[in-house]
Amino acid sequence: MQLSVIILNYNVRYFLEQCVLSVEKALVGIDGEIIVIDNNSPDDSCAMMKDKFPHIKLIENKENSGFPKGNNIGVAEAKGEYLCILNPDTIVAEDTFTKFLKTENWQLNTGIVGCKLIDGSGKFLPESKRGVPTPWVAFTKIFGLYKVFPNSSCFNQYYAQHLSENETGKVAILVGAFMVLKRGLYLQVGGFDENCFMYSDDIDLSYMISKSGKSNYYFHETSVIHYKGESTVRDGIYMKRFREAMQFFYKKHFKKSWFFDVMMQVGSFVFSLVKKSQQKQEIRSISEYIVLSRRNFQLKLDQKTTYLSDFNQFVNNPKENIEIIFDTTTISFCEIITFMQSNTNKNISFKNYIASSNYLIGSNNSNDRGQIKLL
Repeated sequence: MQLSVIILNYNVRYFLEQCVLSVEKALVGIDGEIIVIDNNSPDDSCAMMKDKFPHIKLIENKENSGFPKGNNIGVAEAKGEYLCILNPDTIVAEDTFTKFLKTENWQLNTGIVGCKLIDGSGKFLPESKRGVPTPWVAFTKIFGLYKVFPNSSCFNQYYAQHLSENETGKVAILVGAFMVLKRGLYLQVGGFDENCFMYSDDIDLSYMISKSGKSNYYFHETSVIHYKGESTVRDGIYMKRFREAMQFFYKKHFKKSWFFDVMMQVGSFVFSLVKKSQQKQEIRSISEYIVLSRRNFQLKLDQKTTYLSDFNQFVNNPKENIEIIFDTTTISFCEIITFMQSNTNKNISFKNYIASSNYLIGSNNSNDRGQIKLL
């Protein structure tokens, strides 16, 4: 088998359904499998999987064992030469895996390969590519120096700004929301370190693979939507675990120093303030819905609704808030991703219509918890 896609889920039933739908389309023509691991979700994620995807392997954990252990459980069942570690709050394009599995992308020294991630509004997520967060690099991030000196190698390492978002090249750290690597390499370095519950696990795995002599790569030729905040509520528990995760990484790979301790305290305080300020859900008053579909059907919506069958019929100059709804039964995820990136606008929001369960889903920005509207 060529590829195993590992999806660890916790309590995001609707995002999981959308994710699996996109992965199934992306695996057409590929000898691959999907393995979903559920970390004891209190919602009906497992019931949904059994009902709508009975052919997909589902592992039901009896406890929330964390991101590293959950993924390791899935990898232990995988048969593919390659692994894709994938968050449930993502959408892959139909051609994503085909592009990734091209022979030229996999040289002897290739470690992890990641890609361009965008949020629910179509904007690039800078964490798609990162440098090793040493105390100094963490300092430049906390105090925003990477924004002030984006072209300086002393200040621009956190988001690997030596590469633009549209340039493929070597990077130190890739994000665990989407990463592809050979299963043998994953097992060679021991997979995700289960001593870390979550948050620094992708940093640690990327760093361990770099230390093994391999090079990690950011690949810009395909994009994946990552709704970000869906897998975790940004609350006090989040901040505690995030702080513990970073402390775990530094203790494991770097000597303890007073500079690190101070940066961790300052960083935790700053991040806490930032997250609290971003916690409020954005409330948008929609003046019009625009449904992009290649079939004749009607959605029950509460505002003026315009139906378009061709992307070229849309003109991006709204003076009031509009919401574009993609009919995913007739519009490909590749088309959706391309359109979103080309039409980012503060007055435009995007939602996908999932006909199999009759709901709208999406988010308005990278700090948005996301919205599901049952129809």
